[in-house]
Amino acid sequence: MATPMANIICMKWGTKYGPEYVNRLANMVRRNMTIPYRFVCMTDSAVGLDAGIDARPLPDFDDPGGPERGWRKISTFRNPLFDLKGPTIFLDIDIVIVGNIDCLFSHPGEFIIIKDWARPWRPTGNSSVYRFEAGAHPELLTKFMSEHAQIRSEVRNEQEYISRELHRAGKLSYWPKEWCVSFKYGCMAKFPMNWWVAPKIPQDCRIVVFHGHPNPPDAVEGITKKITRHVHKTPWVAEHWR
Repeated sequence: MATPMANIICMKWGTKYGPEYVNRLANMVRRNMTIPYRFVCMTDSAVGLDAGIDARPLPDFDDPGGPERGWRKISTFRNPLFDLKGPTIFLDIDIVIVGNIDCLFSHPGEFIIIKDWARPWRPTGNSSVYRFEAGAHPELLTKFMSEHAQIRSEVRNEQEYISRELHRAGKLSYWPKEWCVSFKYGCMAKFPMNWWVAPKIPQDCRIVVFHGHPNPPDAVEGITKKITRHVHKTPWVAEHWR
């Protein structure tokens, strides 16, 4: 039996992010992977996506409403997930890939997620980058859809829910901390040094994650919204985010 091809999947819905985010992500993956793979974008609109991107409709997800906390990501655990099989990595579309990511497919683990940077003592992971076998863990979706009110009273967002459930099942593990780095916590200097020291790419980093402010365009232009989060113009973000 042939070994399943590696899958890279992402999601785009609503109007917060345009198709250029997906196109840039696909370009970054192409430059930073040497193993065969499929790139699939699940979206409510394929308008503007480059021709080489496999655009699929968003998986069925009966959104219970309330604040948008990324709950739709739980639909990636549908079984089957289209015709996908084998190792599958979900990537947020606002990350920046700065190094080869083949290693994300060979690293051991049943379900791998980023260890939370701000509160590392908790099992909660950051779901900007996670790996699983396509079709695995459908119980996450089933349980959420039947118990969503209770679950949303217990956890704030989808990454807390996913991490909690898989931690309880003994299936949760984390990427090496050097591979997936927060731009705010891992690249920017701490206040007040961030006013004088420009953001840097840490050694062995493969993916820079943008959460909250700044986002990649803000980092490129040096747009600051908080005095404690002053951001220098960061040319290396523009170099990689294309």
